[in-house]
Amino acid sequence: MALRLRACVIAAVFVLAAMPLQARPLSIVAIGASNTSGFGVGEQNAYPAVLERLLRQKGIDAHVTNAGEAGDVTTGMRNRLDAAVPKGTDIVILQPGANDLRFLGTKQARTANIAAMVQRLHARGIRVIVYDPDPVPRDFYQWDGIHFNAAAHAKIAATLAAQIATAVKPAPAAETSVPSPTSPSTAAPVPPKP
Repeated sequence: MALRLRACVIAAVFVLAAMPLQARPLSIVAIGASNTSGFGVGEQNAYPAVLERLLRQKGIDAHVTNAGEAGDVTTGMRNRLDAAVPKGTDIVILQPGANDLRFLGTKQARTANIAAMVQRLHARGIRVIVYDPDPVPRDFYQWDGIHFNAAAHAKIAATLAAQIATAVKPAPAAETSVPSPTSPSTAAPVPPKP
């Protein structure tokens, strides 16, 4: 009897292991400075919130955490990276911004910090999208020439949503994608999850 019960339990484990698991929501963290946090447009209109809404409209169950901190530089982002990006995160959108250069940092240090963050995230098995357009289109800015306006946040979110949706859901064979001048650079391809 004990052998039969043990055999049933083992069989049940194999059956459960073979069944597809309920997919958990796609976990995305957007890390950056004031342009990530939504300075001047509000967090609900910042690209992370808009991105979450767009992905859900596309049928992708996603949660996007806004880890933007006004005034931050890449050294600060690097220092808070592990705390801002919890275990279970699938994708990080890194928007390093221009504060390093605005606050007397160097291009070399900024580049090194971005590379170190990408490497650390990859070591954790997290896909990374670096959104760092150069130059930033002039019509992206609010009156101050520093912070993105609501239309820019919407464009950024749409670009990111298309890139993420393509990686999550295979595109039909007839569709082709042409990168726009405001497309994010990708530190690593974002392959579909198995």
